[in-house]
Amino acid sequence: MDISVIIVSWNVRELLRRCLWAVRQQITDDRQQTQSDVCDLSSEVLVVDNASTDGTIEMLRAEFPDVRVIENKTNRGFTRANNQALAIAQGRYLFLLNPDTELRAGALRALTDYADAHPRVGILGPQLFYGDGAPQSSRRRFPTRATAFLESTKLQQWFPRNRWLTRYYMRDTRDDATQEVDWINGAAMFVRRECYAQIGGLDEKFFMYSEELDWCRRAKNAGWQIIYLPTAQITHYEGKSSEQVVAARDIYFNTSKVRYFRKWHGRFFAAILRAFLLAMFAFQIAEESLKWLVGHKRALRAQRVRAYWQVVKSRLK
Repeated sequence: MDISVIIVSWNVRELLRRCLWAVRQQITDDRQQTQSDVCDLSSEVLVVDNASTDGTIEMLRAEFPDVRVIENKTNRGFTRANNQALAIAQGRYLFLLNPDTELRAGALRALTDYADAHPRVGILGPQLFYGDGAPQSSRRRFPTRATAFLESTKLQQWFPRNRWLTRYYMRDTRDDATQEVDWINGAAMFVRRECYAQIGGLDEKFFMYSEELDWCRRAKNAGWQIIYLPTAQITHYEGKSSEQVVAARDIYFNTSKVRYFRKWHGRFFAAILRAFLLAMFAFQIAEESLKWLVGHKRALRAQRVRAYWQVVKSRLK
């Protein structure tokens, strides 16, 4: 088996359908190639459904009977669900793909050919695009302690072009250049089996978010290369599962950030970071409450206060 495509889904039936059709089309197109030096790619598709209630399972059975389905009775999270599929996948390459993605023409072949030609590459990431066609930043350097306080906080809104985030987002490199990076976006990760066998699966202490960062760091530490490959292109309709539960998304994102820095930078720094993040959410509660008092978009302000309050109550633990 050449490629195992692994997709974890939660209540995104229509996006999952489009994702699977795009995968099927790539496989069909590859089989129809007539060049004598091109061999068919053998593949399997595994979908792990985290207790969707939108008819996902029924759709899969009716329209994609060849897909191997793991039906979870509860939402086991992104990392655990991926690990379920990784444990039974047969491919020499393991392609973790979000359900809110669509492969563009030739993406599977480009990833496979590059990996075949470069045996020290452990993980490949394609170039991602938003639904409107704009490029989506999907390659990163490892975050520093400074990055921890800036990325996805109010400080990033106030100082969006500071040198620490410029470095972190690799704004000093070209989007259209193949390059070695520290880590890639988890929406599409093409992983060599030997790399997976050496470093193991995703760390299940991360329910979702930061798991791909941690995985890539473990791969780099084991001597594998992480490559950003813009000749493979994918459309990513970002965050369609997580946006259904905004407060939970903020809790998981920031809890995972604290957990990552605890794992790689120590407990003391993680405790400082957690206190800072909670203070930022307390500030946002005050900010949104003030806007509510003056009558500016009151429904939106009330919704945000409730979400931010849930984050503070969680204590990010």
